[in-house]
Amino acid sequence: MNPADLPRQSILNERHKALGSKLDGEWNGMPLAQTYGGSTTDEEVAATRHSAGLIDVSALRLINVKGPDAEKALNAMLTSDMAKLKPGQSAISNLVDENGSLIDDVLVYRNSVDDFRLSHGGGSLEDVIDGFFQGVDATWEKDDDTHVLSLQGPKALEILAPHASIDLKTIRYFEHQPAELFDKVVTLARGGYSAERGYEVFCSAADAVEIWDKILEAGAPYGAIPTSWSCLDTVRMEGALLFFPFDMPKGDETPWEVGADWTVDLSKPAFHGKEALERRKNEIRTANVGIEIDAHEAIESGAKIVKDGKEIGTVNSTAYSAHLMKSIALGSVPPEFKAWGTQFEVVSSLGTFPAHVVRTPFYDPHRIRTHPLDER
Repeated sequence: MNPADLPRQSILNERHKALGSKLDGEWNGMPLAQTYGGSTTDEEVAATRHSAGLIDVSALRLINVKGPDAEKALNAMLTSDMAKLKPGQSAISNLVDENGSLIDDVLVYRNSVDDFRLSHGGGSLEDVIDGFFQGVDATWEKDDDTHVLSLQGPKALEILAPHASIDLKTIRYFEHQPAELFDKVVTLARGGYSAERGYEVFCSAADAVEIWDKILEAGAPYGAIPTSWSCLDTVRMEGALLFFPFDMPKGDETPWEVGADWTVDLSKPAFHGKEALERRKNEIRTANVGIEIDAHEAIESGAKIVKDGKEIGTVNSTAYSAHLMKSIALGSVPPEFKAWGTQFEVVSSLGTFPAHVVRTPFYDPHRIRTHPLDER
């Protein structure tokens, strides 16, 4: 399909093409800069790890929820408790079906008592959300105008702080504030998908190109560069951050089975799928694990995990990390094989390779880069 025929478009497409992208990726109906012509994925990863990388993540799907019953509607829909979220805070939550199976992951931003923003990926939230707003005093609306520019890396604070109207040092992880950046009205949120300190800039489409250019101009003395979705996929893999639905290959995993139990609050009143989640908490069939593979390249997703001649699981997301000098993967295995050091073989189109379970994240195992000790 021609990228121009996709239903959603980033206002930054011309910037991406000028950087050598063919816009040959696609997610949520929007073309993606999967790679750039002037830099390699490894160079972009190095910039993100040592300076900063700027990526256009406007392909995320955004929904605005407003009204006196906004919290009530979201609490009925999502697995975590919205009442515990203060204005200016955000949290990762999940949406499950009546069987307790994951059908979407959702990042919830609470702007005020009755104003929320939802950011979600490739799941089914928009197919079911209407049902949770029947009979309540709240509304939801898709937002295809807002663009999201994500500056990720240890220099991100230094690059943005002089140009922000608020003190960025005061924003903790999973916090956000309205602000001006380069004299444009934005929301600045601390977070990202890179396993580095980073900030996400929510801005109007009308301002996105100018803000993109000015971030890169301000970041140039620090070594900041534009980064592609291939870079994002590598750094999120190094950080062992799940990508729905690619790390849920069965299609009916529960939060308990993918290590997302911390997103479920069974103490709150009834919510969609709660009874099934309570039951299936004792029916764990699979576990997500980090895997090091004795290979000199990335193994394809879907490769088989074999132990003692028997297939026991699948490789899900994969990457070759030049930064770590390792072939890494996230995979699904029965719980009895999840212990660190468990050895098996990965059978792929590239051959059969020894592999073993390792601690995750692969990079920064204590997540100090995103959660500094002085903020814990």
